[in-house]
Amino acid sequence: MDLKKNRWLIALSAIAIHLSIGSTYAYSVFKNPLSDLLGWNSKEVTLSFTIAILFLGLSAATFGRFVEKWGPRKSATIAAILFASGLLISGLAIQIESLMLYYLGYGVIGGMGLGIGYISPVSTLVKWFPDRRGLATGMAVMGFGAGALIASPVAAHFIQTVGISSTFYILGVAYLVLMLAGASYIVRPPEGWVPKSMEGEALNDKKAKKRPDDLAQLTANEAVKTKRFWLLWIMMFINISSGIMLISVASPMAQEKVGMTVVAAASMVGIMGLFNGAGRILWSSLSDYVGRSNIFIIFFSVQMILFFLLPSISNAIIFQIVIFLILTMYGGGFSSLPAFIGDLFGTKQLGAIHGYILTAWSSAGVFGPMMVAAIYDSTASYNVTFYMFAALLVVAFVTALVMKANIKAIRSGTEKNATINSANTVKIG
Repeated sequence: MDLKKNRWLIALSAIAIHLSIGSTYAYSVFKNPLSDLLGWNSKEVTLSFTIAILFLGLSAATFGRFVEKWGPRKSATIAAILFASGLLISGLAIQIESLMLYYLGYGVIGGMGLGIGYISPVSTLVKWFPDRRGLATGMAVMGFGAGALIASPVAAHFIQTVGISSTFYILGVAYLVLMLAGASYIVRPPEGWVPKSMEGEALNDKKAKKRPDDLAQLTANEAVKTKRFWLLWIMMFINISSGIMLISVASPMAQEKVGMTVVAAASMVGIMGLFNGAGRILWSSLSDYVGRSNIFIIFFSVQMILFFLLPSISNAIIFQIVIFLILTMYGGGFSSLPAFIGDLFGTKQLGAIHGYILTAWSSAGVFGPMMVAAIYDSTASYNVTFYMFAALLVVAFVTALVMKANIKAIRSGTEKNATINSANTVKIG
């Protein structure tokens, strides 16, 4: 049966799942209506989104190994039920005006659906596209970035026409159907399967079993004992912190820093979503040709320069160009990550390893916004924040260089430490 599956339809199924859970990035459309209707203040409303991102990372890390065990279809189905249930419970919470139930529905249950749904299709796509990992994972993760572009106007329309609670009910049912449709088609490829473009290689030297680009085939527990796992975690933490910091204060920052109007700043926020999504497919596709480690070196070298320049920028157009460029690399980091994990640790337990790495997202989701808020409260300026994150990006740049050197050392066989398994894997730590 699996032999008859079309890998491009598998990719489309993954996109359907990520488009659905990506609607979380449209959460801002609910903030003012919820405050106006129920009197919840901005911090109370925002906390639900923070809880959702926290549980995204926690559930991805906790259930990553189960995703590998259950398979993508069952995992995506569970994610669909959890995510849709979170939205339906949110609708009920708004009806009965219960903030705690809202946190439970949107934050905890919905967040768990986010985490499981995010990693469910990714390891499967990597296995279906061993020849084009970056492109495949980029398509899926682009769906997550683009989900807000669809959900934002749709949710805003329903809020005005049928009310907030009914909007959550409608979205819950719609996303349940869309995610279940995606889950129904997505499966792992048969053991030893390779695309036609690689069949000759597989027959000649059995490269189908272990891609030459993969440093090893590791379990999740083995991966976390390597230096390169923690190097990658640090790289993702800083990249995400830098991007999500800008996202969290984009509108007020644009108004204060370069004098943009409220309307213009709001438009900029919408366009940021486009560049976030575009960067996910652009950079991950490019990584197939220039290499994943080189892509992250590019990210950090460019971003640290841009962050150092931001305090001196006073022109609104230049300011927006810089922000948009940073957002492409923010999105590109997410989409390049699964393919990079495959390169470093193989596909043996890619979903579980991906889940562990995504704890960097949870940590950055708290660190970035809280840091910019704390510094702004102390200095009444965003400039200090730019310099601080520029310094962090210098650290990330050095970390990326160390990663590249580590990969080179392993490939050349000069690593001194003992191996941890028969896959010629180095234990560092």
